[in-house]
Amino acid sequence: MTKLALVQKSPVFLDTTKSVAKAIKYIHEAAKSSANIVVFGEGWLSGYPAWIDHSIHMGRWDKKEIKEVWAQMYDDGIEIPGNQISKIQHAAKATKKYVVIGANEAVKKGKGNGTLYNTLLIIDPTGKIVVHHRKLMPTYNEKMIHGYGDAFGLKTVSTPHGNIGGLICWEHWMPLTRQAMHDEGEDIHFGLWPAVKSSHKLASRHYAFEGRCFVVAMGQLIKKKDIPSYLTIAPEIKDNDSEYLLDGGSCIIDPNGEFLLEPQWS
Repeated sequence: MTKLALVQKSPVFLDTTKSVAKAIKYIHEAAKSSANIVVFGEGWLSGYPAWIDHSIHMGRWDKKEIKEVWAQMYDDGIEIPGNQISKIQHAAKATKKYVVIGANEAVKKGKGNGTLYNTLLIIDPTGKIVVHHRKLMPTYNEKMIHGYGDAFGLKTVSTPHGNIGGLICWEHWMPLTRQAMHDEGEDIHFGLWPAVKSSHKLASRHYAFEGRCFVVAMGQLIKKKDIPSYLTIAPEIKDNDSEYLLDGGSCIIDPNGEFLLEPQWS
């Protein structure tokens, strides 16, 4: 029997060191509950850039505030290989668990093209990164933040729990991308999302039915207070009673497109 731990928690926004520490804590907690696979949401290291949808500065790259927050994301980005991700790898090895986690991956100048990528990683129980997938096409406003990925990570990994693989967010609407993963013979698919809202549940259920596989649709929690104070939240968001910008919605879907685990909210 395969046991999953869905970590629907907040990272420490724009602080990779503290986010990594939290991730390690959750991995060890999941191991104590006998979970086999520990899953985090899109861009969890160190936080999905929710400000692109909820700030009045959205899309205004001539603004000092936007340049500042992007620079923070880039400086804070995970390097692969690198010291911070190696700590997650060590936790996977120490607990002998698979870890699926999203990250803002930075290719630092002098080592590559100086780009920030929206990345999905699968780490095996030996601590090895067995899937390193960069989101192929950043969605909407993400194009101002993340670079284009490649198809290197469109693959599955054979495990005692079946063939596992994953995609990020709107890649689930890309027919050829879905087909590439279906051809890999997925048994368990990990769909990483900022939060699993209505259209994301629809895409995840369709993916499960089309691919004849189980789907873990994984969201995360980000609160209004997590957004840098120098970015002004749009009035319609600020005046909303909810303290959350991203409110989870993580769920598990069977190959018939039905919920095994109903969406879990904040």
